[in-house]
Amino acid sequence: MSGMTILEAIDIGVERGGERVLDGVSLTVEAGDSTLIQGRSGAGKTTLFEILGLLDVPDEGEIRIAGEPTTSAGHRERARVRREAVGTVFQDFQLVPDLTAWENARLPMEHTGDVNETRLAALFETLGIEALHERTPASISGGEKQRVAIARALANDPQIVLADEPTGQLDHETGKRVRELLLEATNKRDVALIVISHESSWTKVTNQTYVLAEGELSRADATSLAEPS
Repeated sequence: MSGMTILEAIDIGVERGGERVLDGVSLTVEAGDSTLIQGRSGAGKTTLFEILGLLDVPDEGEIRIAGEPTTSAGHRERARVRREAVGTVFQDFQLVPDLTAWENARLPMEHTGDVNETRLAALFETLGIEALHERTPASISGGEKQRVAIARALANDPQIVLADEPTGQLDHETGKRVRELLLEATNKRDVALIVISHESSWTKVTNQTYVLAEGELSRADATSLAEPS
């Protein structure tokens, strides 16, 4: 499957409150790619995350998932594509407090009606969270919450995983371990990974790096890889 184009962002434009947040953003991601998008605070990273993850629609341009246009599709159709093809990892985890780790990770399967507990058990093993099966979010650490969130993102065997500052709330050592596990879990399944983060440590482990600045996305060079403030 490697080499197949999974996500295309074509001339994406977004305006918020009269300000041009994204201006002609284009990006192509293939199966198996690991891509980092860096940017300073206020550069529009969150907006880009929402657009690429089909959580919002751009004012201009097109997002294609596995060649399928999504921008002009209705809400239900975009939601279907998102459920089936896109796994999302949020900085603040967004786990349901009253559900166990297992129940949280199982949610995407329930939404599609394709519950595969063998696949979910394999994810828990890969991520080293088998012991958290019956634990609720309040009783586990930040790193453990993020690993449960990664299991949830991968539960439906998506074609792409989109992660927003996935190690931003973790200490250095925990962040390093979560970073390794996220890469291992996506590489093992030939899943394309897009990480949106200000952390320069991701540049050492991803295949390609882009910088978002003043609404424009460009391929990074050596001078642009200093850690943004």
